[in-house]
Amino acid sequence: MSEMFTASERDAVYRVIRARRDIRHFSNRPVPEEAVIRILEAAHHAPSVGFMQPWNFILVSSHEIREQIKSSFERTNQEQLAKLTEVERKELYRTLKLEGILEAPINLAVTCDRRRDAPFVLGRGPMPETDLYSTCLAIQNMWLAARAEGIGIGWVSILDKPFVEKLLGLPDGVELIAYLCVGYPVQFRDKPMLEELGWKSRLDLAGLVYENEWGQSLSSFQIKENA
Repeated sequence: MSEMFTASERDAVYRVIRARRDIRHFSNRPVPEEAVIRILEAAHHAPSVGFMQPWNFILVSSHEIREQIKSSFERTNQEQLAKLTEVERKELYRTLKLEGILEAPINLAVTCDRRRDAPFVLGRGPMPETDLYSTCLAIQNMWLAARAEGIGIGWVSILDKPFVEKLLGLPDGVELIAYLCVGYPVQFRDKPMLEELGWKSRLDLAGLVYENEWGQSLSSFQIKENA
Protein backbone atom coordinates (compact mmCIF):
# COMPACT_ATOMS: atom_id res chain seq x y z
CA MET A 1 0.00 0.00 0.00
CA SER A 2 3.02 2.31 0.30
CA GLU A 3 4.14 2.13 -3.32
CA MET A 4 4.46 5.28 -5.40
CA PHE A 5 1.93 6.06 -8.12
CA THR A 6 2.85 6.32 -11.78
CA ALA A 7 2.53 9.62 -13.63
CA SER A 8 -0.52 8.34 -15.50
CA GLU A 9 -2.20 7.25 -12.26
CA ARG A 10 -1.48 10.66 -10.73
CA ASP A 11 -2.85 12.45 -13.79
CA ALA A 12 -6.01 10.32 -13.67
CA VAL A 13 -6.73 11.53 -10.12
CA TYR A 14 -6.44 15.19 -11.16
CA ARG A 15 -8.52 14.52 -14.26
CA VAL A 16 -11.35 13.03 -12.19
CA ILE A 17 -11.26 15.99 -9.79
CA ARG A 18 -11.54 18.48 -12.64
CA ALA A 19 -14.23 16.45 -14.42
CA ARG A 20 -16.53 16.06 -11.41
CA ARG A 21 -19.92 17.72 -11.90
CA ASP A 22 -23.12 18.28 -9.94
CA ILE A 23 -25.61 16.29 -12.03
CA ARG A 24 -29.33 17.12 -12.39
CA HIS A 25 -30.33 15.34 -15.62
CA PHE A 26 -30.28 11.55 -15.40
CA SER A 27 -30.90 8.74 -17.86
CA ASN A 28 -33.06 5.78 -16.86
CA ARG A 29 -30.12 3.38 -17.15
CA PRO A 30 -29.88 1.34 -13.90
CA VAL A 31 -26.73 1.57 -11.81
CA PRO A 32 -25.12 -1.85 -11.23
CA GLU A 33 -25.12 -2.99 -7.62
CA GLU A 34 -21.38 -3.65 -7.70
CA ALA A 35 -20.73 -0.02 -8.76
CA VAL A 36 -22.90 1.26 -5.90
CA ILE A 37 -20.91 -0.85 -3.45
CA ARG A 38 -17.59 0.41 -4.82
CA ILE A 39 -18.77 4.01 -4.47
CA LEU A 40 -19.93 3.43 -0.89
CA GLU A 41 -16.65 1.74 -0.05
CA ALA A 42 -14.80 4.79 -1.38
CA ALA A 43 -16.90 6.97 0.92
CA HIS A 44 -16.17 4.68 3.86
CA HIS A 45 -12.42 5.06 3.29
CA ALA A 46 -12.53 8.82 3.85
CA PRO A 47 -10.45 10.29 6.67
CA SER A 48 -12.27 11.16 9.88
CA VAL A 49 -11.23 12.87 13.10
CA GLY A 50 -10.25 10.29 15.72
CA PHE A 51 -11.13 7.58 13.16
CA MET A 52 -14.70 8.30 14.23
CA GLN A 53 -16.29 7.32 10.90
CA PRO A 54 -19.50 9.22 11.77
CA TRP A 55 -21.32 8.57 8.48
CA ASN A 56 -24.30 6.42 7.59
CA PHE A 57 -25.96 6.02 4.19
CA ILE A 58 -29.70 5.63 3.61
CA LEU A 59 -30.76 4.33 0.20
CA VAL A 60 -34.19 5.84 -0.47
CA SER A 61 -36.05 3.39 -2.70
CA SER A 62 -39.59 4.35 -1.63
CA HIS A 63 -41.36 6.35 -4.33
CA GLU A 64 -43.68 7.81 -1.67
CA ILE A 65 -40.76 9.15 0.35
CA ARG A 66 -39.14 10.56 -2.79
CA GLU A 67 -42.40 12.32 -3.67
CA GLN A 68 -42.47 13.96 -0.24
CA ILE A 69 -38.85 15.04 -0.54
CA LYS A 70 -39.57 16.43 -4.00
CA SER A 71 -42.45 18.45 -2.50
CA SER A 72 -40.11 19.72 0.21
CA PHE A 73 -37.70 20.84 -2.52
CA GLU A 74 -40.45 22.66 -4.43
CA ARG A 75 -41.66 24.53 -1.33
CA THR A 76 -38.13 25.50 -0.27
CA ASN A 77 -37.15 26.44 -3.81
CA GLN A 78 -40.03 28.90 -4.02
CA GLU A 79 -38.94 30.45 -0.72
CA GLN A 80 -35.41 30.87 -2.06
CA LEU A 81 -36.66 32.34 -5.33
CA ALA A 82 -38.68 34.93 -3.42
CA LYS A 83 -35.50 36.21 -1.75
CA LEU A 84 -34.03 37.33 -5.08
CA THR A 85 -34.74 40.96 -5.98
CA GLU A 86 -32.65 41.40 -9.14
CA VAL A 87 -34.93 40.63 -12.10
CA GLU A 88 -32.31 39.06 -14.39
CA ARG A 89 -30.94 36.94 -11.55
CA LYS A 90 -34.44 35.82 -10.64
CA GLU A 91 -35.26 34.82 -14.21
CA LEU A 92 -32.00 32.86 -14.50
CA TYR A 93 -32.77 31.09 -11.22
CA ARG A 94 -36.16 30.02 -12.59
CA THR A 95 -34.46 28.24 -15.50
CA LEU A 96 -32.04 26.23 -13.36
CA LYS A 97 -32.75 22.56 -12.80
CA LEU A 98 -31.62 22.02 -9.24
CA GLU A 99 -32.63 18.44 -8.47
CA GLY A 100 -33.28 15.03 -10.02
CA ILE A 101 -35.12 13.38 -7.14
CA LEU A 102 -37.68 11.41 -9.14
CA GLU A 103 -35.57 10.86 -12.27
CA ALA A 104 -32.40 9.52 -10.64
CA PRO A 105 -32.24 5.72 -10.26
CA ILE A 106 -30.83 6.12 -6.74
CA ASN A 107 -31.53 8.60 -3.96
CA LEU A 108 -29.03 8.50 -1.11
CA ALA A 109 -29.14 10.37 2.20
CA VAL A 110 -25.80 10.79 3.98
CA THR A 111 -25.96 11.37 7.73
CA CYS A 112 -23.56 12.20 10.53
CA ASP A 113 -23.97 10.36 13.83
CA ARG A 114 -22.69 12.97 16.25
CA ARG A 115 -22.99 10.49 19.14
CA ARG A 116 -20.53 7.98 17.70
CA ASP A 117 -17.66 7.12 20.06
CA ALA A 118 -19.00 9.61 22.64
CA PRO A 119 -18.10 10.95 25.10
CA PHE A 120 -14.45 11.15 23.97
CA VAL A 121 -13.31 11.33 20.37
CA LEU A 122 -9.61 11.87 19.90
CA GLY A 123 -9.00 15.33 18.40
CA ARG A 124 -12.64 16.42 18.31
CA GLY A 125 -12.89 18.24 21.64
CA PRO A 126 -11.40 21.59 20.54
CA MET A 127 -13.34 21.52 17.23
CA PRO A 128 -16.66 19.66 17.72
CA GLU A 129 -17.75 20.29 14.11
CA THR A 130 -15.02 18.04 12.72
CA ASP A 131 -17.46 15.11 12.64
CA LEU A 132 -19.54 17.11 10.12
CA TYR A 133 -16.42 17.93 8.10
CA SER A 134 -15.39 14.26 8.13
CA THR A 135 -18.78 13.27 6.68
CA CYS A 136 -18.30 15.83 3.90
CA LEU A 137 -14.98 14.18 3.06
CA ALA A 138 -16.83 10.88 2.67
CA ILE A 139 -19.24 12.58 0.27
CA GLN A 140 -16.34 13.97 -1.78
CA ASN A 141 -14.78 10.50 -1.97
CA MET A 142 -18.10 9.13 -3.17
CA TRP A 143 -18.47 11.89 -5.76
CA LEU A 144 -15.02 11.29 -7.25
CA ALA A 145 -15.45 7.51 -7.26
CA ALA A 146 -18.79 7.90 -9.02
CA ARG A 147 -17.22 10.14 -11.66
CA ALA A 148 -14.53 7.53 -12.28
CA GLU A 149 -17.35 5.01 -12.84
CA GLY A 150 -19.07 7.34 -15.31
CA ILE A 151 -21.87 7.88 -12.77
CA GLY A 152 -23.17 11.29 -11.74
CA ILE A 153 -24.16 12.67 -8.35
CA GLY A 154 -26.28 15.74 -7.61
CA TRP A 155 -26.45 17.27 -4.12
CA VAL A 156 -29.94 18.57 -3.29
CA SER A 157 -29.49 21.18 -0.57
CA ILE A 158 -32.71 23.12 -1.21
CA LEU A 159 -34.76 21.14 1.30
CA ASP A 160 -36.56 21.58 4.61
CA LYS A 161 -33.89 19.77 6.61
CA PRO A 162 -35.92 19.07 9.80
CA PHE A 163 -38.78 17.75 7.66
CA VAL A 164 -36.50 15.37 5.76
CA GLU A 165 -34.76 14.23 8.95
CA LYS A 166 -38.15 13.37 10.46
CA LEU A 167 -39.31 11.69 7.26
CA LEU A 168 -36.20 9.47 7.27
CA GLY A 169 -36.63 8.64 10.95
CA LEU A 170 -33.29 10.04 12.09
CA PRO A 171 -32.82 9.70 15.86
CA ASP A 172 -31.64 12.53 18.09
CA GLY A 173 -27.95 13.17 17.58
CA VAL A 174 -27.97 12.06 13.94
CA GLU A 175 -27.94 14.88 11.38
CA LEU A 176 -28.70 14.93 7.66
CA ILE A 177 -25.64 16.21 5.79
CA ALA A 178 -26.54 15.55 2.15
CA TYR A 179 -29.40 14.28 0.04
CA LEU A 180 -27.88 12.93 -3.17
CA CYS A 181 -29.32 11.92 -6.54
CA VAL A 182 -27.21 9.21 -8.17
CA GLY A 183 -27.28 7.76 -11.67
CA TYR A 184 -25.87 7.85 -15.17
CA PRO A 185 -26.09 11.43 -16.45
CA VAL A 186 -27.51 12.60 -19.73
CA GLN A 187 -24.13 14.35 -20.06
CA PHE A 188 -21.14 15.56 -18.13
CA ARG A 189 -20.82 19.27 -18.92
CA ASP A 190 -17.47 20.74 -19.88
CA LYS A 191 -17.88 23.25 -17.04
CA PRO A 192 -20.00 23.29 -13.88
CA MET A 193 -23.60 24.17 -14.76
CA LEU A 194 -23.65 27.42 -12.77
CA GLU A 195 -20.46 28.57 -14.48
CA GLU A 196 -21.64 27.52 -17.93
CA LEU A 197 -25.00 29.31 -17.54
CA GLY A 198 -23.49 32.51 -16.16
CA TRP A 199 -24.50 32.31 -12.50
CA LYS A 200 -20.91 32.63 -11.31
CA SER A 201 -17.36 32.24 -12.62
CA ARG A 202 -14.60 30.26 -10.95
CA LEU A 203 -12.47 32.43 -8.69
CA ASP A 204 -8.75 32.70 -9.36
CA LEU A 205 -6.76 30.53 -6.96
CA ALA A 206 -4.01 33.17 -6.80
CA GLY A 207 -6.36 35.50 -4.94
CA LEU A 208 -7.35 32.87 -2.38
CA VAL A 209 -3.94 31.79 -1.05
CA TYR A 210 -2.19 33.83 1.64
CA GLU A 211 1.06 33.45 3.60
CA ASN A 212 1.34 33.54 7.38
CA GLU A 213 -1.75 35.69 7.93
CA TRP A 214 -5.03 36.72 6.29
CA GLY A 215 -4.56 38.94 3.25
CA GLN A 216 -0.78 38.65 3.02
CA SER A 217 0.41 37.71 -0.45
CA LEU A 218 2.65 34.74 -1.09
CA SER A 219 6.36 35.46 -1.26
CA SER A 220 7.68 31.90 -1.54
CA PHE A 221 6.17 30.99 -4.92
CA GLN A 222 3.81 32.25 -7.58
CA ILE A 223 0.38 30.86 -8.55
CA LYS A 224 -0.63 31.55 -12.12
CA GLU A 225 -4.04 33.09 -12.69
CA ASN A 226 -6.68 30.52 -13.72
CA ALA A 227 -4.18 27.69 -13.18
